[in-house]
Amino acid sequence: MTVDDYLAWADSQSEKVRAELINGQIVPMAPERVAHNRTKFSVAVALRQAIKSAGVPCEAFTDGLTVPIDPHTAYEPDVLVHCGDRLSDAQMTAPAPIIVVEVISPTSADTSAKLIGYFKLPSVRHYLVIDPEPRTVTHHRRGDDGAMSLQILASGTLQLDPSGLTVEVADFFA
Repeated sequence: MTVDDYLAWADSQSEKVRAELINGQIVPMAPERVAHNRTKFSVAVALRQAIKSAGVPCEAFTDGLTVPIDPHTAYEPDVLVHCGDRLSDAQMTAPAPIIVVEVISPTSADTSAKLIGYFKLPSVRHYLVIDPEPRTVTHHRRGDDGAMSLQILASGTLQLDPSGLTVEVADFFA
């Protein structure tokens, strides 16, 4: 199945189906636990506030938007940030996110495959993996020169792109 086939299939469902497309196969996502949903909401609110404070032309979205990785793979991150032209109201995809966020849960898939997938997209500068249990953020960052860096934070301030976008780690767990 292609990403276009998958989007047409998802759009035709009478009820929202939580799934991703991985190597042409629809992979259902398990129902969320309350802790996962709370954390996801806190992350979205913190990023939205950071965007507002920085005055940058970006928008934070919670899950539901599909991020096409290649013709046969599309992920649905828990939170993403899109910058630039406003996405149309009817759009189902965010083809060029700058920040993608996954919140770890007991049923989470291996995040290393998503790390590789997301960084195939030239737009992605930050991949944040949030672990609610120890309250940590694993921050994968692609620099201007393309070099990757990694930091694991339990407190402090995250410096994100676009420049001026800052978030306190504690705000992700509010």
